[in-house]
Amino acid sequence: MSVPLLKIGVVLSTMAMITNWMSQTLPSLVGLNTTKLTAAQGGYPDRSIGVLPANPEESWQVYSSAQDSEGRCVCTVVAPQQTMCSRDARTKQLRQLLEKVQNMTQSIQVLDQRTQRDLQYVVKMEDQLRGLETKFRQVEENHKQNIAKQYKAIKAKMAELRPLIPVLEEYKADARLVQQFKEEVQNLTSSLSLLQQEMGAYDYDDLHSRVVSLEERLRACMQKLACGKLTGISDAITIKTSGSRFGSWMTDPLAPEGDTRVWYMDGYHNNRFVREYKSMADFMTSDNFTSHRLPHPWSGTGQVVYNGSIYFNKFQSNMIIKFDFKTSTISKSQRLDNSGYSNTYHYAWGGHSDIDLMVDEGGLWAIYATNQNAGNIVISKLHPLTLHIIQSWTTNHPRRSAGESFMICGTLYVTNGYSGGTKVYYAYQTNSSTYEYIDIVLQNKYSHISMLDYNPRDRALYAWNNGHQVLYNVTLFHVIRSEQL
Repeated sequence: MSVPLLKIGVVLSTMAMITNWMSQTLPSLVGLNTTKLTAAQGGYPDRSIGVLPANPEESWQVYSSAQDSEGRCVCTVVAPQQTMCSRDARTKQLRQLLEKVQNMTQSIQVLDQRTQRDLQYVVKMEDQLRGLETKFRQVEENHKQNIAKQYKAIKAKMAELRPLIPVLEEYKADARLVQQFKEEVQNLTSSLSLLQQEMGAYDYDDLHSRVVSLEERLRACMQKLACGKLTGISDAITIKTSGSRFGSWMTDPLAPEGDTRVWYMDGYHNNRFVREYKSMADFMTSDNFTSHRLPHPWSGTGQVVYNGSIYFNKFQSNMIIKFDFKTSTISKSQRLDNSGYSNTYHYAWGGHSDIDLMVDEGGLWAIYATNQNAGNIVISKLHPLTLHIIQSWTTNHPRRSAGESFMICGTLYVTNGYSGGTKVYYAYQTNSSTYEYIDIVLQNKYSHISMLDYNPRDRALYAWNNGHQVLYNVTLFHVIRSEQL
């Protein structure tokens, strides 16, 4: 049976396409390199035949293609060995190697993540270490500063103690003197006992005079022990923060034993109310206080509480008023003749501080200025009952140039200012009517001192420093001269 020509042509064309695809595409699919060969079979010695693989055992390859006498396509194909199936050892090794590569890739990714995390941790630790290094450096610097401060404090303390060395011998003599006083008292006691027994009058006058003499000598000795020359002022001790920028506070130096009341006056004018706190502890906590209303507003910050009464300058006048807290009445008032008032001769900070009343071991004092003394400071000792002037001293120090002042043992001490760096630089001794320039640092902790007074019972300076109530301890140099007793 013959096949129609059209069908034969289609078959031949199809076979040619398949042959061409197998010879060109199959090698590229299996991924092997090919080499040209020459075939000598099928009666076609010059016909090019397909390609051979470099290694015929690795994959399928077309070896040759031709047509037979009947026009059919004849192909020679090199097939791979049966061991090249999907389960052969090399394929397994390749898969294992691929899996290892994939595992290594995942491990590298994990390692990269850990490395990035560790790097962030290292950077953070570096910042922390730098912070610690800075803190250690600050601690070292602070330690050096503390050592310097301690050295300075020890040096200052030594400077305070050094002047006391020459006085030690006199203290030994004073101890012998006290022992002598003790023996005299014992002798007087024995004599009085005998006198009481005998009731004889002939020895009474003699014994009385001896007792009076001994009492006077003892008082003189105690007075000398209680007083001294100012040699140092401690750092400021802040007791409380309250009130306005200006004011005054104090305790009574003649208060009985156990009476620790504190008196508080806010402002320097147009105010009449004085607070009385039961104790220093109550004052610090603002508890347990009583308000006293004065009959007149005060002027300045130079008030003082002394023996149960307050002494103050009446506003816009040169009148001094003594007000008794127990009776709530004015017990005495007296003009301070010729004294300036209403900001005529005030302290450097102003505030109607023309008249400054103060107390020391010797009693009540008034510090002010007059036209007659060209605006320089005048010191007057006042009688606490009558307010009359007992004695006055004129100085050469301008009142308006003084920051503040206070009395200790009959000596007026004046500061060079009220703000910034402050020191006590002028001292006037009333017992010798002489003055000298000194240099004692006064710590101005809050930069504005509007009140500074000495309390002989506490041996301390009370100050109002820019709305802070402050205390300073003082160091006095005692000189006892036994030959004057």
